[in-house]
Amino acid sequence: MKSQFPRILAVLLCCLAARQGYTQTADLIIRNGKIATMARAGEFVGAVAIKDGLILATGPEKQLVSAHKGPRTKVIDAKGRTVIPGLNDSHIHIIREGLNYNAELRWDGIRSLKEAMRMLSEQAKRTPPGVWIKVVGGWNEFQFEEKRQPTLAEINEAVPDKPVFISYLYGKAFLNRAGILALGYDKNTRYEGSLVELDGEGNPTGMLFAKETPKAIYTTLALTTRLSPEEQLNSTMHFYRELNRFGLTSAADAGGGGHSYPADYAAALQLAKAGKLTIRTSYFLFSQVKGTELRDYEKWLETTYPNHNDHLFLANGYAAEGAGENLVASAADFENFLEPRTILSDTMEADLEPVVRLLVKNRWPFRLHATYGESIERMLAVFEKVNADTPFNGLRWFFDHAETITDAQLQRVKKLGGGIAVQFRMYFQGELYQKLYGQPVRQLPPIRQMLSLRIPVGMGTDATRITSYNPWMAMHWLLTGKTIGGEQFWPEDQALDKFTSLQLFTAGSAWFTGEEHLKGKLVPGMYADLAILSDDYFSLPPDRVRDLESDLTIVNGKVVYASSSFPEYAVPAPPVIPEWSPIRHFGGYPRSK
Repeated sequence: MKSQFPRILAVLLCCLAARQGYTQTADLIIRNGKIATMARAGEFVGAVAIKDGLILATGPEKQLVSAHKGPRTKVIDAKGRTVIPGLNDSHIHIIREGLNYNAELRWDGIRSLKEAMRMLSEQAKRTPPGVWIKVVGGWNEFQFEEKRQPTLAEINEAVPDKPVFISYLYGKAFLNRAGILALGYDKNTRYEGSLVELDGEGNPTGMLFAKETPKAIYTTLALTTRLSPEEQLNSTMHFYRELNRFGLTSAADAGGGGHSYPADYAAALQLAKAGKLTIRTSYFLFSQVKGTELRDYEKWLETTYPNHNDHLFLANGYAAEGAGENLVASAADFENFLEPRTILSDTMEADLEPVVRLLVKNRWPFRLHATYGESIERMLAVFEKVNADTPFNGLRWFFDHAETITDAQLQRVKKLGGGIAVQFRMYFQGELYQKLYGQPVRQLPPIRQMLSLRIPVGMGTDATRITSYNPWMAMHWLLTGKTIGGEQFWPEDQALDKFTSLQLFTAGSAWFTGEEHLKGKLVPGMYADLAILSDDYFSLPPDRVRDLESDLTIVNGKVVYASSSFPEYAVPAPPVIPEWSPIRHFGGYPRSK
């Protein structure tokens, strides 16, 4: 295992200096800012000093500069802007999306269906024959002025001669005629748990529907164009840079279906070895094949270690953190709000228990995807059974999502020492949930109740196949309880305040990778990860928060992204490849200014 002694020593020296009044020369000073330390609500300072990738000191500008500026100290003028700790997404599929980002046309943040279809048609003109045009998540009809989805006729008209795949949340996907022909789908095409829709003559229409599972959607997606290894490296760098643009500096990768270890981690690991990752990335291992889950975890226990880092550009830059988000296939609590709740298999308990026993015995942290209280009830019973003879005893574990978890279940989570990683999926799916189950009478997920019980809570996006990766959209959801279409989904009085919302996306998320003492606050000894924002988060009306970006992002004390507001700190990026990439021509999330 790679020694963490140098990092630990640096932290101790930094803290000692702060406590004893020793003065150290900083590598970097950020001055003239409204710097939110996030140590407590309402605490702002004028400057922050950084040394060896750690926060050396914070305080009034004149005092701090006098104490810590040396002849080689770099000084960045924040120009009066708000500075926050770097955002930390506790649940994102960052590694998988890195492999695919350059091949996708992103409709995240597009305001009209007309514009989305124009982009689709334009992209088709530059896409080589045989290459798929793909829109994979990050949108729904309620963001569009027209408040509707595209029709198959419109898609076929926009792109008549090249294959198109468009996914919609977890529920369905669109294929144009050229896509159906490319795949060879016909009346005999079947996917267990899904529907390949046929017309009156028995031919596929181009609509794929998830029923019990999304197998048709994601198996089809896997058959579309894949980037080459060189293009995957480039794609990963550009996706990380896109996240830096919004002030993201840390992420916990939740694995995901169709994402196998170690093969699909090769690009991110290669970049980590080369010192080119710009987000501290932790990953959880997700077993892919039904029936082999226990064997997978037994194998990974021998070869992979939580908190073990190899060839990193920064401490904990790329580290295994544990197991999940799904542990066994029979515990896949699939949430498709176009269909009634799926009831978990009768074998779930028997399948899940040996895996949990193995993880607890070997002190492996784990996470488990769970949407519905009905599923959580059964999962908790397994955990409690294991805990009775193999105590969790402080082992870090948590549920992901937990939209309809009950108060009684939250008490049981607390008793077992667990946490809840929450996401803004209802921002995209709230209207569909209401159609199935009616207007909720409480916050879903019940974040305020979790916090009142002092259960660890971290915020994430669950991007990119359903939601957008833009964390400020998620912050808008926390502050308002609205959906992307403006529907008041939560009771208004259950929305969160500015400090609490930001805390969930910084220090709150750090708990889920065991780093709450290392990141999430701008205080001496913590990682020097921060963002200078495009506007003042703390004074903006909530509806304008979703337009925020980072003008300058720092990870480990180094600038990794700078907007046109700080041109002197611009960090060059390699050209996007392949040449036809939608990202090369449209970029990712549309710029707000």
